[in-house]
Amino acid sequence: MLKSKTFLKKTRAGGVMKIVREHYLRDDIGCGASGCAACGGAHEGPVLELQPLDRASSLCPQPHYLLPDTNVLLHQIDVLEDPAIRNVIVLQTVLQEVRNRSAPVYKRIRDMTNNQEKHFYTFTNEHHRETYVEQAQGENSNDRNDRAIRVAAKWYNDHLRKMPAEHRLQVLFITNDRRSKEKAVEEGVPAFTCEEYIKSLTANPELVDRLACLSEEGNEIESGKTIFSEHLPLSKLQQGIKSGTYLQGTFRASRENYLEATVWVHGDDEDNKEIILQGLKNLNRAIHEDIVAVELLPRHQWVAPSSVVLQDEGQNEDDIEKEEERERILKTAVNEKMLKPTGRVVGIIKRNWRPYCGMLSKSDIKESRRHLFTPADKRIPRIRIETRQASTLEGRRIIVAVDGWPRNSRYPNGHFVKNLGEVGDKETETEVLLLEHDVPHQAFSQAVLSFLPKMPWSITEKDMKSREDLRHLCVCSVDPPGCTDIDDALHCRELENGNLEVGVHIADVSHFIRPGNALDQESARRGTTVYLCEKRIDMVPELLSSNLCSLRSNVDRLAFSCIWEMSHNAEILKTRFTKSVINSK
Repeated sequence: MLKSKTFLKKTRAGGVMKIVREHYLRDDIGCGASGCAACGGAHEGPVLELQPLDRASSLCPQPHYLLPDTNVLLHQIDVLEDPAIRNVIVLQTVLQEVRNRSAPVYKRIRDMTNNQEKHFYTFTNEHHRETYVEQAQGENSNDRNDRAIRVAAKWYNDHLRKMPAEHRLQVLFITNDRRSKEKAVEEGVPAFTCEEYIKSLTANPELVDRLACLSEEGNEIESGKTIFSEHLPLSKLQQGIKSGTYLQGTFRASRENYLEATVWVHGDDEDNKEIILQGLKNLNRAIHEDIVAVELLPRHQWVAPSSVVLQDEGQNEDDIEKEEERERILKTAVNEKMLKPTGRVVGIIKRNWRPYCGMLSKSDIKESRRHLFTPADKRIPRIRIETRQASTLEGRRIIVAVDGWPRNSRYPNGHFVKNLGEVGDKETETEVLLLEHDVPHQAFSQAVLSFLPKMPWSITEKDMKSREDLRHLCVCSVDPPGCTDIDDALHCRELENGNLEVGVHIADVSHFIRPGNALDQESARRGTTVYLCEKRIDMVPELLSSNLCSLRSNVDRLAFSCIWEMSHNAEILKTRFTKSVINSK
């Protein structure tokens, strides 16, 4: 079925252009449920389980699938990544919105859909005849997408009712939007908020700690006292930057002094290249690496960089009197020549939050669920989280994600993500190092491994035709004994004319990794092999790094060779490059 939309558009030259957009709709797109007779074998790849009995919900005791909306995927991705959450339907509408709003979250969702154990199924509702919806007149794109998600959820429930009674399933619509939830219930679709559903999983109470705190009540602390000034909206920030009232730059927190930071201004103005910020109120809830807008203070309020070392060690998260005392210490009299341009943060242009490693500082109040988390990176402020696992997590390295930072809270709010292990344990501390320095070290996905050559592998006649056969040469490696990833080798021999021939041979990885595929993209993301004490993180899977692309002795291997002819005084006379086949001795 073809739907087309035609409209006229005015060009820059003043002409009129007719634009026709065609949208193809199909009726052979599978629902993804295993054993669905109506769909047959229409779906490919990972599918939903026939009997998803992996979780017991007090809200829906019978087997069910989950269908989350866009905001649930964007903000509750840590919960969805938990092994307990399986059999999730990801709509094309939702996936497109996530891709437009957050590339990192989109990547994490794609990883889950490629993980067969998670049973995440991508349903192309925008091309299904019964689930596609057109945008109504006067309806904005967000409302249209919300309606498309509800239509797909209703279609799924109606469709799965056709299955035999013993295999009948429900699809639960998970949304944090109150209006969307009410409309779904009115239309006969079972709908719950993410918090309601996660709290109903009585067998997995630890999942509650991984919920992002998004509600106004959860984001506001009990004290009503306002600590920080309000951030200006993005529209005003852009106007101010354009007029020169505000300056845009990257917020760099200090490791030695939690009350001090600098902002590196983007641009060519050398005088204001670096702006210093001092005091909690001037830092105004910015976190290291955020892109911020700053306002320069009058010259008489400029300060000099402080040499005082201050660490945030307070236990009372709302007591700012000590902070004010410390700020007064920073503003002691200094030489006029040491003063630097000083400013204050007036708004956040882009947040660059990431999951942070650190330790839990357990509250002194017994039975309290609210605790402070101290990040390993001293440039990151302490984070307030709520957890029921404080006794278990004490003395362990954990990961926490930031949810928000309200004006009346001394610290940002966050949620628990993962328990890494005991403090001081070699594996745990190694994991912290890798995570904090953003070193990709997860196991290679099935999508990546699918591009590896099938074993047993051997060099074919076709390979030999395009390569120079150098197996007769005495080639040797210079890697130490026991090395498995031997990526280069050398040879040297005397020619009949008395000159020397010297060759350097590098393993030809390009033969196995084709441009643009998942293996190539993952290798590019990793960039290099990382060596740690008693541990190596490969750039490419072990089959390549330690076998097929390792120039092992007495085994034929593909290589790329650079060969020089030179005199005995090392004067280079000729040079040539060639793809080759070698046999290291």
